[in-house]
Amino acid sequence: MDKEFSLQAVPQANRNGFWKMFVVMLGFTFFSASMLSGGELGLGLTMQEFIWMVLLGNLILGAYTGGLAYIAAKTGLSTHLLARYAFGEKGSYLASFLLGGTQVGWFGVGLAMFAVPVSAATGIDRLPLVIISGIVMTFSAFFGMKALAILSFVAVPAITILGSVSVGKAIESVGGLSELMAYQPEEALGVATALTICVASFASGGTLTPDFARFANTKRNAVVTTLIAFFIGNSLMFLFGAVGAIATGLSDISEVMFTQGLVIPAILVLGLNIWTTNDNSLYASGLGFSNITKIKKSKVVIFNGLVGTIFAIWLYNTLSTG
Repeated sequence: MDKEFSLQAVPQANRNGFWKMFVVMLGFTFFSASMLSGGELGLGLTMQEFIWMVLLGNLILGAYTGGLAYIAAKTGLSTHLLARYAFGEKGSYLASFLLGGTQVGWFGVGLAMFAVPVSAATGIDRLPLVIISGIVMTFSAFFGMKALAILSFVAVPAITILGSVSVGKAIESVGGLSELMAYQPEEALGVATALTICVASFASGGTLTPDFARFANTKRNAVVTTLIAFFIGNSLMFLFGAVGAIATGLSDISEVMFTQGLVIPAILVLGLNIWTTNDNSLYASGLGFSNITKIKKSKVVIFNGLVGTIFAIWLYNTLSTG
């Protein structure tokens, strides 16, 4: 039996309640690239403008993903099975290939994003870091939603607490909260550009919301957990990036922590953040290629993890010789 229901609706008996869905969706929104976008916004806007742009951007993302979550909970279907209603079965293969392919690629990028700074901080060779982290992340993604929930229960509070400590130190370094709020950008971003950065940072990932929200036991829980996750999780990632960029010139909170001498916490935050993102990516890609091949998601995940790890090794070689 396919416990992830790759090619069918999730039965009501296998659905999850509010809190389990909440931590899974929060883990979904804890995305390293959002910190880079937050850093760009932080350097190009005043803090008042930054707050309004992030709220407005997340409102748009929330409306989009909340609608997808509602449909997923109502039907119990993944993004790829829902695509059949819009494009037909054969047409859905293209959507699955594009979405699945980008997620496998991101898995590889994530491995490289973890290995490069950890190697620089510890002296450990990048290649074994890529291979070991690729195996571990593929192994956990193999077990599906249950593993995603356990990982998120650990990662979400750890990233929030350790990241907040680092942000507090960064705010102190610029003279306190009043100085941060008084920040004026050297080159201001336009409203349209800022809003585009905010929304586009998670538009692709947000499209995959049904892959997770289909496990919600009610439509209300699916929508509410998705909306709260985007307003808390995504906003937190943007805030980490903005404060880090203003204080140190670095957007990724783990990189900021390295400069603050918080090496072990930095590795934990970086590893957990990449892990939650990569597990979600590999899980979603497995569903996408399962739609095309009709092979169980768990088996596809192993293959996709191998491809993503090989891609990361190629990135490692490119970075080493570049």
